[in-house]
Amino acid sequence: MKQKFTVMMDQLKAWYTQYLAIAKVYVQEWTAVVIKTQNDLYVLTHEWFTAHLPRVAQQYDKSPQWTQKSLFYLPWFCLFLIILNYFNVFDRSPSIKTVQDPNVVIVNNDLRNMITDGRIYTGTFVEELRASGRVDFNELFLSRIGANVTGRVSDILAIPGQRVKQGDILAKITSTELTQSQLSYLKAKSASQLADQAANRARILYKEDVIALAELQRREAEASSARAEFRATNDQLRVQGMDQPSIDRLAKSGVIESINNVIATIPGEIVERKINKGQVVQPADALFTVADLSTLWAVAEIPESNAYLIHKGQKVTLVIPALRNASIEGVVAHVDSIVNPQTRTVVVRMEVPNKDSLIKPGMLATMMIESQPTERLLVPSSAVIREDNHDHVFIREDEDTYRMVTVKLGPEGKGYRPVISGLKDGQEIAVNGAFHLNTERKRQLSGG
Repeated sequence: MKQKFTVMMDQLKAWYTQYLAIAKVYVQEWTAVVIKTQNDLYVLTHEWFTAHLPRVAQQYDKSPQWTQKSLFYLPWFCLFLIILNYFNVFDRSPSIKTVQDPNVVIVNNDLRNMITDGRIYTGTFVEELRASGRVDFNELFLSRIGANVTGRVSDILAIPGQRVKQGDILAKITSTELTQSQLSYLKAKSASQLADQAANRARILYKEDVIALAELQRREAEASSARAEFRATNDQLRVQGMDQPSIDRLAKSGVIESINNVIATIPGEIVERKINKGQVVQPADALFTVADLSTLWAVAEIPESNAYLIHKGQKVTLVIPALRNASIEGVVAHVDSIVNPQTRTVVVRMEVPNKDSLIKPGMLATMMIESQPTERLLVPSSAVIREDNHDHVFIREDEDTYRMVTVKLGPEGKGYRPVISGLKDGQEIAVNGAFHLNTERKRQLSGG
């Protein structure tokens, strides 16, 4: 077999050599004929110019040798140009090329597995209004406790963070003002007793017809006035922080105490203290702040343009970043009836349970309020691509082709966004994998 193949190859080489030699002979003969013909035409042309246009022939004969050679090869150059023109090499009209639409992307099998298709539909949409807010004290369980009299702090019995009960003593204040009020009380008590005794004697004397009716009435009026003054001094001591049992003891013993107690008015935790020992305080000063932290308020300010969407009782989700974005479900407890003229906002409030005391007043929070459900044309948020400050989705045109279109959408709510314009009910779009489609579209545009 190998020998036959070798013989056949030798035979083919012999034929190739033979025919190549024949071809060279024919080419040489054809080239010689062409050159001879061109020389004859060249001579005839020169003779014609000499006979009819001698001046042109003389000018040609005087020209340099390279000029004469170039004219000799001019016919071949013209033939070359004719051939090029025949194949439209010099055609100035631009050829029509197919340009890919920059909004169209063609997918392959691998990309197809990353995409989930779905249809636009009309459904129930709950708009979620997001507002920045803060956690604050529940003012129903907050008390700012001050001094009842002007005086100097003699003792402090409570510190911030301490839990107290209603009636616990927080601090003691030494007050000369309280001393004067107690002295006035004792004097009024004595005056009231003397006036009552004088009135009783006058009644006895009037019955015995010793004094006139006018004298009896005068004594009774003095007794009534003394009792009123006594009650007034009693009320003054109550205002200055003394309870009624202490006032009664003062009336029995007559011992004046210059110490005024600062008392907790509600049970809770001391969250603030603004006094030091020896400090002079006045009734207008807030010395302690006591709060029950088991229930707090979350407060947010809503722009007046969105205030119509908020109503008492709507569902609210409170997200607190400081607690690893912990979310707390609740309802709107209050919506202010007025607009703040400086900020043009409306205050919205919800109650926040705080049994574990993890939430601290002053923490920042985001309040997400659900509006009333409405029927809207919806598109999943996962289908939306944000590019050039516009929203886009990919509409499926056929099995392997998607087109990116610009749409106008409303705010997100529960993973969906309402369609304002750009889409129609029933259109098929890529609900998942839009990011991959956009990446592939850019790659195809760049020629990658």
